[in-house]
Amino acid sequence: MSTSKTALRPFALKHLSALMLASGLSVALNAQADTTVHAVMHSALRALDPVSSSATIARNHGYMIYDTLIGIDANLEPQPQMADWAISEDGLTYTFTLREGLTWHDGTPVTPADCIASLKRWATFDAGGALLMTYTESLSAIDEHSFALTLTEPLGDVIGLMAKPSAMATFMMPEEVASVAPGEPLPNQIGSGPFRFVADAFQPGVQAVYERFDGYVPRSEPASGTAGSKEVFVDRVEWIHMPDMQTTVNAINSGDIDYIERTPFDLLPLLDANPDITTGVLDPLGMLTMARMNFLNSPFDDPRIRRAALLAIGQEDVMAALVGDPRYYQTCASVYGCNVPLATEVGGESLIQGGDPEAARALLEEAGYAQTPIVLLQPSDVATLTPQPLVVAQALRQAGFNVELRQMDWQTLVSQRSNQSPASEGGWSMIFTNFGVDSIWNPSVNPLLISTGTDQSWFGWPTDPEMEQLRTDYALAQTDDARRAMAEAIQQRAMEQATFIPLGQFQNVIAWRNELSDVVEGPIPVFWGMHKAD
Repeated sequence: MSTSKTALRPFALKHLSALMLASGLSVALNAQADTTVHAVMHSALRALDPVSSSATIARNHGYMIYDTLIGIDANLEPQPQMADWAISEDGLTYTFTLREGLTWHDGTPVTPADCIASLKRWATFDAGGALLMTYTESLSAIDEHSFALTLTEPLGDVIGLMAKPSAMATFMMPEEVASVAPGEPLPNQIGSGPFRFVADAFQPGVQAVYERFDGYVPRSEPASGTAGSKEVFVDRVEWIHMPDMQTTVNAINSGDIDYIERTPFDLLPLLDANPDITTGVLDPLGMLTMARMNFLNSPFDDPRIRRAALLAIGQEDVMAALVGDPRYYQTCASVYGCNVPLATEVGGESLIQGGDPEAARALLEEAGYAQTPIVLLQPSDVATLTPQPLVVAQALRQAGFNVELRQMDWQTLVSQRSNQSPASEGGWSMIFTNFGVDSIWNPSVNPLLISTGTDQSWFGWPTDPEMEQLRTDYALAQTDDARRAMAEAIQQRAMEQATFIPLGQFQNVIAWRNELSDVVEGPIPVFWGMHKAD
């Protein structure tokens, strides 16, 4: 874990109290405070379904109250969590055996039927899950503690698909919850994870509250990533939304909050001298920031114009504006993120060489671009997403694009990005987001590579049968060399078609007060294993 001491001038409690009152927040600083962790996450929580939503904050919420069959440790190795597994010699049958003591928050036992329904629901929304189900012959209970997944032919990394801690993780839900039709809201927030969701205290966009689930039986192994013990040592965790990051930094300095999930890079120097605060990089891989174009509507329905947009952009400009401090970023043109086994930057050389605006202008001329306005959506309240649209807009204008920026808060943008209308009718041309490298590191799990149009593709809806065939070939490849070759071919195709534009890779810096200890390293922020001093 990379850590450093930080500091800031004291911040009066009355200012935080005023903010809470103004936002309708009712966080009690009472006798319970010594075992309550007050955390500011990167975004407000509104959507409570972590399987149907790709929003990272929904995924984080999922890990609080749900559990997974398989975890992944800090070294990114799959480990048993709710279940152990065995694989048949022919690679076709995976047998999962639930460990003893697993119960839902309402006291009922976790059953194979719950897990089967949960896997089927996950596969409805997740790229890797959908691929897995394409080659699934059956999913059936064996007895009251075990079930079997049988394939029609061997796949390369079934366990890795199920262990990934990314958006749309394989969260287990009660059968009656997992059986809810796609598009319908979940009837409750009952999970089997280490925390219970306090529904009565939930204020969408303002606060979310979690209490320790005393019925949770942790594993005996040490906590590591999403694997091992998930024993909880605090009574309560409150996620408080503070849209103003200066206020957030002031609040952690004064002790009014305990934890910031993503410390703003430009405010890190303000924390340098405070011995009561620690900052650290807990996820060594970090996040790939990216741009996605709308393939359905003009002008980005033309691959030449999409490629021109890619050629116009240089990653260093984006990273300098977003992060600034080179300790926390790198240029990275790999669609899988860098520092992972399949990383390759073939076809993306212009991105790491500062862009090629002349080549971009030539492609625009060849394509007959008629100055159709392109609309870039810019989130105004997420520090790690606000700079990218500004930098990219300038680069596109220099290459000859007619650019319009539309600013809105992140949750509004999340609702707007599903709009498939032309930009002139309320739709969009380009959006920006960040994906944890743990969620994109191979072609099977990377949702941005799905190219089936409006069927299962991520927002932007690319249609590319050649890409889909390449992804299938990767999934069926039986050797590491064959998988690496297919991964490079997919990278090349993604750059040719501008399936999405990698804009660079960065690491989030988490800040916490020293009253907190044993903060768990891994790809997601977790609150089990953590202690808070009196």
